[in-house]
Amino acid sequence: MTTTPLLEAIGLSKSFPGVKALDGVNLRLAPGSVHALLGENGAGKSTLIKALTGVHRPDAGSIVVAGREQRFADPAAARAAGIGVVHQERNVIRSFTVGENIVMERMPRSAGRIDWSKVRGEAAACLALLDVDLDPATPITELSSAQMQLVEIARALYTETRVLLLDEPTASISGAESDRLFRVVDRLRDDGRAVLFVSHKLEEVYAHCDTVTVLRDGESVLESQPLAEHAHDEIVDTMVGRSLGSLTVPTRSAPRDVAPALELDGVTTTAGHHDVSLAVRPGEILGLYGLVGAGRTELAHAIVGLERITAGELRIDGSPARIRSVRQALQRHRLGYVTENRKEEGVFLEQSITRNIAVTVWSSLARGTGLVSGRREREVVSRYVDDLDIRISSLNQLAGRLSGGNQQKVSLAKWLAASPRILIIDEPTVGIDLRTKRAFYELIWRLADEGLAILLISSDLAEMITLADRVAVMDRFAITGEVENDHDYDSMSREVIRLIHADADAL
Repeated sequence: MTTTPLLEAIGLSKSFPGVKALDGVNLRLAPGSVHALLGENGAGKSTLIKALTGVHRPDAGSIVVAGREQRFADPAAARAAGIGVVHQERNVIRSFTVGENIVMERMPRSAGRIDWSKVRGEAAACLALLDVDLDPATPITELSSAQMQLVEIARALYTETRVLLLDEPTASISGAESDRLFRVVDRLRDDGRAVLFVSHKLEEVYAHCDTVTVLRDGESVLESQPLAEHAHDEIVDTMVGRSLGSLTVPTRSAPRDVAPALELDGVTTTAGHHDVSLAVRPGEILGLYGLVGAGRTELAHAIVGLERITAGELRIDGSPARIRSVRQALQRHRLGYVTENRKEEGVFLEQSITRNIAVTVWSSLARGTGLVSGRREREVVSRYVDDLDIRISSLNQLAGRLSGGNQQKVSLAKWLAASPRILIIDEPTVGIDLRTKRAFYELIWRLADEGLAILLISSDLAEMITLADRVAVMDRFAITGEVENDHDYDSMSREVIRLIHADADAL
């Protein structure tokens, strides 16, 4: 096998107004390798991927593909050179079938018309290369997020991709789906392709990657090194620029002798839940854990009025509540919801930081006049920008220009500005870096210590065991049990896994 790199970035630099996103970055992807690209949010990973795939034109440096320097005018030029990318957010056409999504960039034609037989046959051949059992005629809308991801990889193979860039590929899929994805990645490596793997999950990186590049503040501070030569803590310190040290879990005594702020009693919903009961007290963090598809987010939607409760009772401070909308949840019951889908539901990407954070308090800022004071709006927003250490260039910066971690902080700040008493936080740290993740943990503990009742949803079991006071386990839209958290990972994980499979064992 040739040792010539399939893809090299040599001294790439890219600046935006007020920000140097890349500063002389080097990257080298060898054939038959899986290369980890690591760094905190804002380190330059996304900008580098966009430069390598023709979305951004570098200001300086060069891109070399299989020994030949290339200049990509657009993403199509990068694809033609054999570079494919699968983004964290799915990039499929929802009105198309599986087969149409795979071959859409080079749709087979015969006599000037689309040859549907070839569409199905060529798509099936690409899926077979990945050992994926999907019918090309299946509507894409019937697939899970993980299956759509595999369709995107199949599309990359159809366009003869030799280098595949995977951006946070396991951020929103289950453990079993991740295992399937890594089998595909291993197959691509064995076939002599190069895979760039971007992830914040270091356990996955060490399990599946051969080499590593670390970016910090737009610079490559560790360049294309064998991963096995660098210990886990060394990689973390290199990413951050200093030693993070170990995270100290505080000794918390969550209240047990106070009335619940939020209760569900035998609740059934239009989403499919049946006989769900749980209670969260002021000052307590109740974890809601389950595998992807267990019904956790849908339960949060039912609580804030996005799904309908058809039986049982929702109580706020002991009184029955009928919540019909997120606005009503906040204004009548001081109940906030930090969604897992920050890009589509959590923040307004094309609006300023000020507008995003102040939106929940405009009515109070107007004080009956109907006009919002810009000065008071900025005062409120500045308080939370400082309190949550949101890294921005100005209060007028668009939320879409922020890193994932800072967008998540903006989403949280929006609800904190409205002084909630109950807060549902859904997947708080998906796709954010280690330092920001630790800051979020400390923030969540602080909010609970200040008396908020917090319902925490996470599919990261280690995160759940770190944060929660109690853990309720959900499987197939029902609560299968509840565990007091002793923060011992081995004992907690065994008990949680037992509860996940409790219904299956009973059959």
